[in-house]
Amino acid sequence: MKYKKIIALCLTAGLLICSLGDAIQYKTVFAKEKDKGPDITAQAAVLIENSSGRILYEKQKDKELIPASITKIMTLLLIFEALEEGQIHLEDSVTVSEFAASMGGSQVFLEPGESQSVDTMIKCISVASANDAAVAMAEYISGSEQAFVDKMNQKAEELGMKHTHFKNCNGLDDSIESGHYSSAYDVALMSMKLVSRYPQISHYSTIWMDEITHSTKKGETQFGLTNTNKLIRTYQGITGLKTGSTSKAKYCLSATASRSGVSLTAVVMAAPEPKIRFSQAASLLDYGFANCTGYQEKTSMLKLQPVPVENGITDCVIPYVEKDFHFTLCKGESKEQIKRKYEYKQKLKAPVKKGDIIGRIVYSLNDQVIEEIPVYAGSDVAKNNYMNCYQKFLKRLFVS
Repeated sequence: MKYKKIIALCLTAGLLICSLGDAIQYKTVFAKEKDKGPDITAQAAVLIENSSGRILYEKQKDKELIPASITKIMTLLLIFEALEEGQIHLEDSVTVSEFAASMGGSQVFLEPGESQSVDTMIKCISVASANDAAVAMAEYISGSEQAFVDKMNQKAEELGMKHTHFKNCNGLDDSIESGHYSSAYDVALMSMKLVSRYPQISHYSTIWMDEITHSTKKGETQFGLTNTNKLIRTYQGITGLKTGSTSKAKYCLSATASRSGVSLTAVVMAAPEPKIRFSQAASLLDYGFANCTGYQEKTSMLKLQPVPVENGITDCVIPYVEKDFHFTLCKGESKEQIKRKYEYKQKLKAPVKKGDIIGRIVYSLNDQVIEEIPVYAGSDVAKNNYMNCYQKFLKRLFVS
């Protein structure tokens, strides 16, 4: 959504901006004939670079499969959105309904009427893949699981997940026939969104062991949590994210990791054995880190020229940029190939307010735009008036 806001602002300023769709479509698959990448035996897999969404490896990436508990990635994404919007808070107390407590499969055995904080519920979902906690949070945010699932499908459409449809918030007892399915690439899209927009998810998804306290009419009891993602103990730079398995779905995993400024998501779906999903996700991540390097340019070090202002009390305004440029270079790419150009609003007229968008820095690689960074006015420039014009005239006269 932030890209859409930038687009709207830039269009208002008379600038021609590329759409978010153009950025998302910038994908390079370098695992081709001469470089097939890892040998993946799972039914489907994909490896993407998180800053741009480029595909680094794919195998049946759009095949519609049963996602099992990696469904909860979308559930977590909506939970963090609700937190960001102030709809809910980490310290809020969530009361468990009869329906939420009735969930089978992976659970933390929440009881009807029991209350846990949002923080604890997120931990239960992330670490123990708790179906009961997922439903309790869905009901807390949207009033019912079905209303929450509607939001999940809306978000899937917004993210461009073309091969996904949700019927529940936890992936329990799902089937393609029932209308609950996703694809490796779609899972990667929602994973990328979650870890990029809300990196704090890693505080939960990298917990190996913890415990929660059940407080019910029977008293207080401790319940241990153990992470279902074994890579968090063995893989350097792992940041998450989520496992999933049922008898129909086989073994699935969305694994995210970051090293030296490079952030990757590897998704493996329908692996035949539990260990295979971990070893093959690790192989995909290894492949990505071996072929990608992070590049950064500090925009504060750029010498931006003053921008002319028409009919202002001053003739120009000093521009500034808030955001640095980050990009991941993949196999065959070098920083020398990245081009930078400055585009400013033509005939910028006073009044100008400090913080107004007056232009952009456009970065491209191989004639493909990879990022557009807004340029802002560094000060107010009031509109000229008769008195200012007269004072300028006198100043020039005496200087002459």
